[in-house]
Amino acid sequence: MKSLEFNKYNVTFIGLLLFHIVVLVYLANDFSIASRELNIFENKIGFAGWTSHFFENIFPLNSVTIKLPFIIFYTFSSILLYLLTDDYFRYQKDRVLASAIFMILPGVNSAAIMLNESIVVIFFTLLYLYLYKLKGKENYFLLFLYLFIDNSFAILYLALFFYSMKKKDDRLLFVSLILFGLSMSIYGFEIGGKPQGYLIDTFGIYASVFSPLLFLYFFYAIYRFGIKYDRDMYWYLAITALLLSFVFSLRQKVYLEDFAPFVVVAIPVMVKLIMHSTRVRVKEHSGNYRFLGYLLLFSLILNFGVFVLNKTLYLVLENPKKHFAYDYHIVKELAQVLKDKKISAVKCQDKGLSQRLKFYGIEIGGKYLLQEIKLNNKKSDIDIAYFGKSVAKFDLLRR
Repeated sequence: MKSLEFNKYNVTFIGLLLFHIVVLVYLANDFSIASRELNIFENKIGFAGWTSHFFENIFPLNSVTIKLPFIIFYTFSSILLYLLTDDYFRYQKDRVLASAIFMILPGVNSAAIMLNESIVVIFFTLLYLYLYKLKGKENYFLLFLYLFIDNSFAILYLALFFYSMKKKDDRLLFVSLILFGLSMSIYGFEIGGKPQGYLIDTFGIYASVFSPLLFLYFFYAIYRFGIKYDRDMYWYLAITALLLSFVFSLRQKVYLEDFAPFVVVAIPVMVKLIMHSTRVRVKEHSGNYRFLGYLLLFSLILNFGVFVLNKTLYLVLENPKKHFAYDYHIVKELAQVLKDKKISAVKCQDKGLSQRLKFYGIEIGGKYLLQEIKLNNKKSDIDIAYFGKSVAKFDLLRR
C-alpha cells in the first residue's frame, strides 16, 4: 500500500507517534486515578469500564495498566487518520501536519490517558471512515454494532443522515435515521444542570480541547469550508456535533465527551483550508496566512507543553485546587508517603479519597485517621509538594 511505503513523510509520522506514545505512558503513570475514573473502573461502567480491565490479569494493577487500552486506541486512531488522508491533500507534508496536530491536541491527549469513551469513539469513527474509503460503500454492520458501544454514536448517525441527503442515498438515509432513533430511545443524551445558558461554557471547553486560538480558526474553517468547497464526511461530522452541542447548551449543560470526538476528526478540513489559502496567493500576499499558520501551531505546541508539564502550573497558582488537573494529582504521592511511613491502612473523612488510596494499596481502616488541613498550617504530618511548592497537607491522628 502506498501509505506504508518507506519515505521521509512516513518515517516522520512514525517517529512523532512513537515519541508521543512514550509521553502518554509517562503522563498516565504521573497522574493519579480520579474518583470518577475509579467508579468507572470498579463498576465496569460502559465500554470504557470493561476495556480498562483488559490488562488486569496480565500486568500489575496501576495507573498505566488500566489506561493502556486507551493509549492503544489513541495509537490506532492516529494511524487511521494518517491512512485516511493519503489522497486528501495535494502535498504529503500537509498530511503529516494534520496528523501531528491531531496527535498533540489537548483534548485527544486527555482522552488517551483518562477513563472515558472519547478516544474509543474517535477510533471507531475513523475506522468506519477508513473502511468506507477502502470499500467505497457503507459498512452497515459496523454502524449497527456502534449502537451497543456508546450513546454518542447518535451524532454519527445524524451526520450520516444529512450526508445521505447530499448524496441522494436513500438506503443510507433510512438506515441512519433508524439507528439515530434507536440510539436516542436507548440512551438519550446526558445533560445536566438547571435550565440556563451554557453556551459560553461550551465554547470554553472546546477551546481547551483544541487550544483557544486553534479552535477559533477551526470554527472559522468549518464555516468557510461549508460555503466554498465540496462538503465531505469530515465536515458533516464536525458541523453536526458543533451545532447540536451549541443548541443543547442554550438550555442545559452538555457533556462534551459526547460531541468532541466527532469534531476533532475534522482536523484535515482545517489544515486543507489554511494550506490552500496560503498557496493560492502570490508569495508577497501570503505572508499573513503563513504568520497565522505559525501562530496557530505555536499556540498548540505551547498548550501541549503546558499539558505535559502541567504540575509546573502550581508554581503560579495561589490556590492549588484551581489547577485543571488537581483531581488527577496528590493521591499517588500520598499513598507512597504512607507506605514509606509503614502505614498500610487509614480512615479518611473523604470516602472518595479512601477509595482512591485503596487503589494504590492503602486499605480503609487501621489506627490512623487521615485529615486534610489548610496549606497555611506551618506544621503537618504529610506535605505533598510539586517543585518545592506545597499543594496539599495532611495530619495523621491516632483513633
